[in-house]
Amino acid sequence: MMDAQQIKIYIDQGHNPQGVNAGAEGFGYREQDITYAVGTYLAELLREDGRFAVRTSRNTPEESLGTSNATSLAARVNGANSWGADYFISIHCNANVNPAINGTEVYVYREGSVAADLARQVLDAIVQRMGTKDNGVRVNPSLYVLRRTQMPAILVELAYITNAEDVQKLVNDPYGFAYGIYTGILRYLDLEAPAN
Repeated sequence: MMDAQQIKIYIDQGHNPQGVNAGAEGFGYREQDITYAVGTYLAELLREDGRFAVRTSRNTPEESLGTSNATSLAARVNGANSWGADYFISIHCNANVNPAINGTEVYVYREGSVAADLARQVLDAIVQRMGTKDNGVRVNPSLYVLRRTQMPAILVELAYITNAEDVQKLVNDPYGFAYGIYTGILRYLDLEAPAN
C-alpha cells in the first residue's frame, strides 16, 4: 500500500518513438530514446528511495501518446493532473542548427515560483554531475506542459543532441543525467540521500 506521505512525481519522457510528436535527432541518435532512458532511470531512483510515488508518461520504449502533437502533449499533462501529482518533470534533449551550441537549461512557467526553485536545484545538480554548460533557468509560459499542469512543472533540456560533446554524455551516461535530476529534487525538498 502506498504511504500517504509519499511525494508524487510524474516523469514525462519527452516525445514519441516515431511519427507524431517525434523528437530531435543528432549524430544518428534520437531524442525520444535518450529521454526514455533518462526517465526510466529517474523513476527507478525515486522508487528505490522509498519516499516517492512515481508515474511515467511512457512505460515502454515503443509507447506512443496521442494522434497529434496536441493530443500527445495533452495525454502527458492529463496523466499528471488526473493522478494529482505533486511535481511534473518533463525530460528533453535540445537541438540547434549551430553544432557549437551546447549545455543544459531548465524551463519554467514563471520566475519566482516553486517550479523555478526546483528548476535551479535540478539544473545545478546536472551541471555539477555531468559537466555540461549552465544555460540557466528560463521562463517560457507558452510551453503546453508548463502551462496546463496543475502542479509545479519543469521542462529539463538535458543537453544538445546536435553538439558532439553533449551527445556523447547523453548517449554514454543517461543514468548520470537521471541522478542529477534526482539529486536536484532531494536538494529542493531538503531531503538527505538515502544511505546505501
